[in-house]
Amino acid sequence: MSSGNDMDIKVENRDDSVLVTPIGEVDLARSPSLRSRLKQILGDSPARLVVDLSQVPYMDSSGVATLVEALQQSRSRNCSLFLAGLQDRVRSVFEIARLDTVFTITPDVNSALDA
Repeated sequence: MSSGNDMDIKVENRDDSVLVTPIGEVDLARSPSLRSRLKQILGDSPARLVVDLSQVPYMDSSGVATLVEALQQSRSRNCSLFLAGLQDRVRSVFEIARLDTVFTITPDVNSALDA
């Protein structure tokens, strides 16, 4: 396991897609490691990036900002970004900020990979 501020992030290549699964809360302390990982992955210009949030019970505004930044980077690289498997608490953060209208959110990873 990683140290306190490093986030455990699984990365898996699936055909032309990259599946990223952060594990644990995404907060001010941990969002920089997620940000740098997403930036690194987007640097390789995958056709599709799926961020599986099913193992993220909580996300603060810094985590949301990290995903907004990744969305902007993905658009500039012609990469489709999907958020999958949001838990209720995380989904409500996106809905309150009206970001559920900005991001493509799917119920699970398979829906995102098949989209």
